[in-house]
Amino acid sequence: MTRYIALIIVLAGMASCKSKAVVAEATATKALPSEKVVQGHYANKRDFATLYIKAAAHYEDAKQSQNVTAEIKIKKDQLILVSVRFLGITMAKALITPSEVKYYEKIEGKYFEGDYAALSKWLGTDLDFSKVQNMLIGQALDDLKKGEFTTSIDEQLYKLEDNSDRNTTKTYFFEASKYLLKTQQIEQKAKQRALLIFYPNYAETNQIMLPTGLNIEASQEKGKTTINIDYNAVTLNEELSFPYSVPEGYERIFIN
Repeated sequence: MTRYIALIIVLAGMASCKSKAVVAEATATKALPSEKVVQGHYANKRDFATLYIKAAAHYEDAKQSQNVTAEIKIKKDQLILVSVRFLGITMAKALITPSEVKYYEKIEGKYFEGDYAALSKWLGTDLDFSKVQNMLIGQALDDLKKGEFTTSIDEQLYKLEDNSDRNTTKTYFFEASKYLLKTQQIEQKAKQRALLIFYPNYAETNQIMLPTGLNIEASQEKGKTTINIDYNAVTLNEELSFPYSVPEGYERIFIN
């Protein structure tokens, strides 16, 4: 696996939000039931047909670091296409659908086609299309309306913690104005695995709240990987194409 594959897995409008002022956030001071926080989170409008994101990304692990650019196209609930470029050259590309993941990377000339099971095992956390899409638009990975949470105030944010699964702890932090998601964390202590996703700021485009970027930290027994993604420009509801084809001569790989 190369750094480009790691990038495209986790990345995996009529107006631009580039340079838009960030949305003002508020601190949590009054205790609220979890239902109120969840309701407020989902009250934020996220209705769109397509979403186009141009981003700058920084990848780092124990062995290497790399700065690249990324182009992310989303056809809501249907397709996500991610292209990773270095010095203008496409180094990797991924096409993600509700049923499968496809990607190729140029340096080693390899490609993958398969379902989410193998990738979930490799990443150390359950993965599906909805979770990837939710991560990119600043929404909780899981459906919070189906969860049961303990609620508290932690560092002036509303903290919702789900301990219903003894093997996995899921924690969500929200600001107090529009209940925008600031941090979501999944931790499996017994397996020494943790995934933390942090959203520094949000901006509003066509009444839709979207993050201005995200920081990802994935920890496993073998080490830690960080990916910082800054959204340079975001466009909603344009006609988008999703071209994807594996170059000739590439070797197919299998994740066990």
